[in-house]
Amino acid sequence: MTASWWQSGVIYQIYPRSFQDSDGDGIGDLKGIAQRLGYLAELGVDALWISPIYPSPMADFGYDVADYCGIDPRFGTLADFDDLLAKAHGLGLKVVLDFVPNHTSDQHPWFVASRSSRTDPKRDWYIWRDAAAAGGPPNNWISDFGGSAWTLDETTGQYYYHAFLKEQADLNWRNPAVRSVMDEALRFWFDRGVDGFRIDVLWHMVKAADFPDNPVNPDYRPGMGEMHRVLQLHSTDQPEVHQIAAGMRAVADGYGAAGQGERVLIGEIYLPVERLMDYYGQDRPEVHLPFNFQLVDAPWQARSLGALIAGYEAALPSGGWPNWVLGNHDRPRVATRRGQAQARVAAMLLLTLRGTPTLYYGDELGLSDVAIPPDRVQDPREKREPGLGLGRDPVRTPMPWDASAQAGFTAGRPWLPLHGDWPARNVARMMPEPQSILTLYRQLLAIRREHPALAVGSFALLEADGDVLAYVRQLGAERLVVALNLGDRPQCLELPAWACDGRPLVSTLAGAALPQGGALSLRADEGVVLRV
Repeated sequence: MTASWWQSGVIYQIYPRSFQDSDGDGIGDLKGIAQRLGYLAELGVDALWISPIYPSPMADFGYDVADYCGIDPRFGTLADFDDLLAKAHGLGLKVVLDFVPNHTSDQHPWFVASRSSRTDPKRDWYIWRDAAAAGGPPNNWISDFGGSAWTLDETTGQYYYHAFLKEQADLNWRNPAVRSVMDEALRFWFDRGVDGFRIDVLWHMVKAADFPDNPVNPDYRPGMGEMHRVLQLHSTDQPEVHQIAAGMRAVADGYGAAGQGERVLIGEIYLPVERLMDYYGQDRPEVHLPFNFQLVDAPWQARSLGALIAGYEAALPSGGWPNWVLGNHDRPRVATRRGQAQARVAAMLLLTLRGTPTLYYGDELGLSDVAIPPDRVQDPREKREPGLGLGRDPVRTPMPWDASAQAGFTAGRPWLPLHGDWPARNVARMMPEPQSILTLYRQLLAIRREHPALAVGSFALLEADGDVLAYVRQLGAERLVVALNLGDRPQCLELPAWACDGRPLVSTLAGAALPQGGALSLRADEGVVLRV
């Protein structure tokens, strides 16, 4: 196949507050990211996705946007962004931005106008409703951060809807004016040369027109988070959202058609696989990559993982390209979920499955979640529902670059504390170590480029017993076998006759064994890629 860059490449997510600080204020910034582009190029990734950098009051750290066509001063200026973009492109790296179209900050000029009067021209740009007949919020919808999703505006006597914080008012995407102005925001960045967008909470963007109550969740249990008291049947994943996604895709595709380079749209969509597939588009294309988060929560068991992967492959529509994610800025890190030994195996899984992988910054170092002292908590979700383990600060801590003060991240006090083992677990220390997880990631990324079968080849599971997950990647005459021991005891994989002369390309451990007697021996927590 002739693969697009977003099909054959690997995406690396940067949480900008925590990647590199250039001015000593303890918060990462665009100049800091620009300073570290060489590291990303040497690591072997193809694109960087930067979480929100727009002007924002930071009630939710950038996901409350006050201007879609600017840069928050904490991160720098538009000139700094243009410089970063030019340097990235000079190194062959694509740049993907976060786009947050479901809601704006309550300080955005649009919302300030909307709440000023019921007759303001922008009133219908947001979702306003009268109180329920008996008083109180219009319905039982619950914010994803807990509490009612409706806040009463005393000035105009109506409630406005917010799927998240009250400082994040949801836009009314049924209004054509909203669609038009947001398309212009996409074009603003595409015109500057941005290569694509990750679209935040895409499945949230349209609500049922008559706003009925959501059904009560019969499986709700204390500790799940208040948002799970109801099923989001009417507040998310409405049929009309597909028209909006298709409109955004048309904007992106227009740049490729004009010869300005193919642009990619990636949708954040937490839905079951069968509903996720709809976001590839049916009557017309929607997002190129509806994010596939299954590996984040999947049981780490060979047979169930094999069934999950096969089921996902089978569900893909014609022309739909797969993608895989192990972690992000909202979910516990893979080293925390699986431990250091299996985090190495998980890296091999992610980078050898068919489809586009997305890496989360620091996972290549084996970073774990960091316990945040109560007086250092920043995340509004943790502050609203403390003690449930829903806070996201533990996975957003600073990137450790070296063993100098503050791990080389900042000359000041970092906005969140560093992980405890940063003097040893840092880029400078791990880069030359032949058996570090960073070296493993570099090896895996290198063989993806050297062997196109791993990037764009076909996929087929192999029969395996015990804790072994095995599959074949093939492109033309090239075949590679990936064998992963997901357990902590040695295992043996019986190889097909055609694979018995395979030679290890890379192992998660030193000194991989050659196949013998038609079988491959795997040590505990070992993954191996064989070239046949």
